[in-house]
Amino acid sequence: MGELTRPARLAPGARVAVVAPSGPVPEERLQAGLDVLRGWDLDPVVAPHVLDRHGTFDYLAGDDTDRAADLQAAWCDPAVDAVLCARGGYGAQRMTDLLDWEAMRAAGPKVFVGFSDITALHEAFATRLGLVTLHGPMAAGADFIKNARAQEHLRATLFAPETVRVIASSDGTPLVPGRARGVTLGGCLALLAAELGAPHARPGARGGLLCLEDVGEETYRLDRYLTQLLRAGWLDGVGGVLLGSWQECESYERLRPMLADRLGGLGVPVVENFGFGHCEGALTMPFGVRAELDADAGTLTLERPALG
Repeated sequence: MGELTRPARLAPGARVAVVAPSGPVPEERLQAGLDVLRGWDLDPVVAPHVLDRHGTFDYLAGDDTDRAADLQAAWCDPAVDAVLCARGGYGAQRMTDLLDWEAMRAAGPKVFVGFSDITALHEAFATRLGLVTLHGPMAAGADFIKNARAQEHLRATLFAPETVRVIASSDGTPLVPGRARGVTLGGCLALLAAELGAPHARPGARGGLLCLEDVGEETYRLDRYLTQLLRAGWLDGVGGVLLGSWQECESYERLRPMLADRLGGLGVPVVENFGFGHCEGALTMPFGVRAELDADAGTLTLERPALG
């Protein structure tokens, strides 16, 4: 797995488009997120359909075609330097195939930020555009609005990426000790399992440092997702695994043995409690960059800054 193209870092005054590829967005949280972006001396613009609601399916932020059109228009606008997702939820997979990837490739690289359901788009941006993306807090998310650590880690990654070459978790401990090198990838476990066989998903994690997290899942379901990835051969040749948060899942005492059972046989370093995902104060994780994982120290060291 090779390193992907790094977009340019942001500078004060950069225009940032906010889009809603998945679930509906509460207006008050969106406005609070826009205030944060303005406080960073950025120029946020809201895509036309961000506050829409689907007429039939209340779990979607508007029609699939409108959500896709918002993302494509923002990406292809030469005045836009970065595209931030407003929230996750569900719906990205429904609109990914509606995007004109040739037009988006022609528009050139720019920063893309999101997590959770946005995992489907991280995969597509990697396979179709060959771009580094950021798995980090979203513009209308509680962490983005209220948590200083989450805000500052994302802000440093966007504006001064050389200052976050080492990503460290104060709680990170080795589930399987050791060091490994590879290219970062991953996201929400349920989405990675659901992406198997999809046209925009990569064929596997070979040569990668795989970041996994999820929210609100029972242990047997997480077991099923991991088992599906194992049976499909998707985890063959993975270099190492970083485990983030498991918010609103069963207790970690119940979850941990299953993770050890499913991942321990890979024979690669695995670090747990790395502090990315749906947890409070989530770290921003760049996907598509070459790095070294030290599971014992709880660190991920990037060979180069996430952004150029």
